[in-house]
Amino acid sequence: MSCVYARRARRHAADSVRSGGWAVTAAPPRLRVVGFTATGLIDRLSDALGVYVTAMGYPRSAIRQRAPLWREHTRRPGWRGVGALDERNSLVGLGYGYIGARGQWWHEEVRRGLLSTDPRGLHWLADYFELTELHVLPRAQGAGLGEQLLRGLLDGCDRRSVLLSTPELDPTHPARAWRLYRRLGFVDVLREHRFVGDSRPFAVLGRSLPLPAPPPGWMAGAAGPPYGELGGPDPANRG
Repeated sequence: MSCVYARRARRHAADSVRSGGWAVTAAPPRLRVVGFTATGLIDRLSDALGVYVTAMGYPRSAIRQRAPLWREHTRRPGWRGVGALDERNSLVGLGYGYIGARGQWWHEEVRRGLLSTDPRGLHWLADYFELTELHVLPRAQGAGLGEQLLRGLLDGCDRRSVLLSTPELDPTHPARAWRLYRRLGFVDVLREHRFVGDSRPFAVLGRSLPLPAPPPGWMAGAAGPPYGELGGPDPANRG
């Protein structure tokens, strides 16, 4: 192993320790994607929620409101998380999710929507991973980081499918998230759904797992080893 590669490997290992997780994959230059254990995310919960409210355009007051829910989520079966760190070890992106099941609020909301529109879609709720959160700060968007996080999060997931909800598509200003999900083969499960307590329309999207392999040369030029070489199981995954 060359001295340069050895230093790079040590740097990736140190990054994973500081994040409370394991190194997952390469990212756009000067950004590193790492896996979070539940403890690792809770230790950086304020930073993580800061990314969330900034990416979603929510007021800072939402941080205090969402913190207890995010803590509770880390205790759900199959929880796993990923984060993206910049050269200053600041969090610029994150994603997490867990195994969906009856009795969970989101599951019951989607079930209610399907029962009232198209019960044939209930099969999606049989064996799935809920992609609960996926966010990237605006300054880090547009370089493929969202896909890096999504792939890292779902790598090795043993569920039959993955489901998520996202604000409905605005044809005049399509969000980057919609382009990402469609590119990776997510299809409509439920459209124009209004969750209790939120007047905005949402779409529920899903696709089978595993994700297709990335094309040759994907993320070429990114710092660090190719995608997948540093992946590993999350010690906090109890699914």
